[in-house]
Amino acid sequence: MRLCYVNGRFVSPSEALLPVTDLIIQRGIGVFESISTHRRRALMLTPHLERLLTGAKNSYIHPPLGIGEMREIVREGVARLDGELLIKVYLSGGDVFDRVRGFTDPRFFVTFEELELPPASFYENGIRLEPVDDEREDPATKSIDYRRAYTLSPHDEHAEILYCPGGEITESGHSSFFLCVGNTLATAPLPRVLKGTTRQAIIDLARRVELNVEERCPLLTELPQATEAFITGSVKKILPVVRVGSQIIGDGHPGPWTKRLFDLYLEHIEEWLE
Repeated sequence: MRLCYVNGRFVSPSEALLPVTDLIIQRGIGVFESISTHRRRALMLTPHLERLLTGAKNSYIHPPLGIGEMREIVREGVARLDGELLIKVYLSGGDVFDRVRGFTDPRFFVTFEELELPPASFYENGIRLEPVDDEREDPATKSIDYRRAYTLSPHDEHAEILYCPGGEITESGHSSFFLCVGNTLATAPLPRVLKGTTRQAIIDLARRVELNVEERCPLLTELPQATEAFITGSVKKILPVVRVGSQIIGDGHPGPWTKRLFDLYLEHIEEWLE
């Protein structure tokens, strides 16, 4: 970590302090967003902050700042550092819980660190997902609680869990999931999953090139017929998936639609820089 914004000022990580009384520490109450930069500008900054505020509302957290103030703090932090960054914006539960109004005294803080992209081999060869019969407690909220994503994860750095409650595929542990069968792309609908910023960009791009998009939960039983699959996220952008559990997807290699959508995403990325 290279820089923090906490208690109204920018400080080094060694100076960034939260009291142990904050409910983000004592009870795991908090929401956050991960935002990457591209060419020194924040990617999809406003949609991320809008989702942060939606998550705060869902969690009964009363934000101390408006979206405009948060946006300027993020931009100032980016301007203070060199290189591409991963920015994490948090709203904690604070020290006060009012049984009528909720968490009325939250803390707003931001961390800025060097952006680390997935290895090139992940894009060239694809990755594996491990299906689990489970789902996130509140899919519409990006909570700090990632316990399931870590504890259910296989002991494999190349694998991520795939939530499949009752055989319906919703999302992976850290990403949105897409399954391609022929010329149809299926991805779980809102509010069954988090409103992924990259997810929406890919849906829009797919429709521009007349790829049929169905917002429904793909099924585990569809995997043998699938031609390709991929996951999306703010940092990874689009990562090809070549295996889910023991099921090989398509021919076991990243598919043409995955590559085309990735190229389109990079081609249009300027549209989402702030």
